[in-house]
Amino acid sequence: MQTGIQHLHSGMAYLVLAGLAIVFIYALIGALSNREFTDKDRKFGLIGLIPAHIQLLAGIAIYFFSPLGFSNLSSGNAMGDPVSRLYAVEHPLINIIAIILITVGYSRAKKLSVSRSRFRSLYMFYGIALILILSRIPWDAWM
Repeated sequence: MQTGIQHLHSGMAYLVLAGLAIVFIYALIGALSNREFTDKDRKFGLIGLIPAHIQLLAGIAIYFFSPLGFSNLSSGNAMGDPVSRLYAVEHPLINIIAIILITVGYSRAKKLSVSRSRFRSLYMFYGIALILILSRIPWDAWM
């Protein structure tokens, strides 16, 4: 089961990164072109939101089942080893913050009334989240 969830988590990472990049570029173009924010644009924001939340659920499952996650943190030696610290603390914490930013950006875009502000909310929050996620990917294990 753990192997299947790890494969899901690794595969979903590509969808999350692609979805965030696509929505970021789409919202940036929408803001710069002074286009009207429509229901289609709101739904387009879900391309980044939904895979990120599925990724979060798979990541939480891995965190508690994997020896690199919570059990590594509770052993007491995780903070001294950079690789252990990445898997046990940095990767989960930064990615949870990124998913919170994605959710806040999407929610703000739904509630605002000015189209340019709605697009801005999407590209600002999704862009920051994308940078945070890219900064904490364990590249050596992922590629």
